[in-house]
Amino acid sequence: MSQVLPVVGSWRKSSRCESHNCVEVARRSGEVAVRNSALPEDQVAFSAAVWQDFIAGVRAGEFDLR
Repeated sequence: MSQVLPVVGSWRKSSRCESHNCVEVARRSGEVAVRNSALPEDQVAFSAAVWQDFIAGVRAGEFDLR
């Protein structure tokens, strides 16, 4: 089992989330962690560079449904 690093600060979720089942993000040492608020023990993490590329793609519309 891999070790889960502690988060820096706190978990954040969108202000648009109106349920208990939301995506949350948090910073960890050198990476960004993502989890479902309904399943907080299940987390995935990405390097800061990969996360920045993902956010740039979202802003550029790369993942918009057509």
